[in-house]
Amino acid sequence: MARIAILADIHGNRAALEAVFADLDEVDADEVLVAGDLVGRGPEGTWVVEQVVERGWRTLRGNHEDYVLNFKRRAVPDDWHTLERWAASRFMGEELSDDAAAWIDTLPPALLAHAAPGVRLVHGSPDSYNEGLGPWTPDDDLRRHLAGLDERVLVCAHTHRPMARRVDDALVVNTGSVGLPFNRDPRAQYVVLDDSTGRWVAHARAVDYDRNATRAAYRATGFLEAGDSTAALLLHELDAATSYLVPFLKWADRLGLAGALCDVPDFLSAFDPMEPLERWLDRAAPVTR
Repeated sequence: MARIAILADIHGNRAALEAVFADLDEVDADEVLVAGDLVGRGPEGTWVVEQVVERGWRTLRGNHEDYVLNFKRRAVPDDWHTLERWAASRFMGEELSDDAAAWIDTLPPALLAHAAPGVRLVHGSPDSYNEGLGPWTPDDDLRRHLAGLDERVLVCAHTHRPMARRVDDALVVNTGSVGLPFNRDPRAQYVVLDDSTGRWVAHARAVDYDRNATRAAYRATGFLEAGDSTAALLLHELDAATSYLVPFLKWADRLGLAGALCDVPDFLSAFDPMEPLERWLDRAAPVTR
């Protein structure tokens, strides 16, 4: 029998991760693994990396690891160094320490659990860390991903929405997000796998934490001031536990706006997070042909 705790999408949220540390004391896991996105979308990425390194938790590389490294190393288009909409990304790249960056460079794209055979971790999907698997993913798509694996438990992240689905003889699990959940539950979320019943079962964990401490960190680190529209919208995500930043950027692009802080009030007055994104965009920012 084994118990494996899996965290992901911490996104530089110190207070959320500290709450999960305390919760893990009750879980008594045989192994703790991290399925990527320790950094990005939050102001304290270096601290998160240092804590994970200190605990020796095996970790894979998410899309935001590469994203923040690219800004740190200025490996982005020239105008991203000056445009307001990328101000938060520049802050996060500068905030990441050299030691943290070097450690991130060692991370693999996938992990196998040590505590028990048959459990594979990826960030997005086995094909790409940018492909999100969730309740909307057809069974046949999951079968296609599973067909290339020897393992019968596939654990992913990236979408910030927890999920556990059985497909034939396999279990597909999404951890949800520690730092910025998108399932309308603002608590820090992760998953614990155990096989005490003779087959793997996923137990979703949701931990209350002090979101005022995260808001204070946005201000104390300078992230809220420096991060322009992105930091402002991330605060909305923190409270509403749903996506605001990506809809804002798509809306701004459709309307030919810069996506700066001055555009945020108009977006917030128009945005309906309950409506499917593409339908809302077609209504709020129709494409002219």
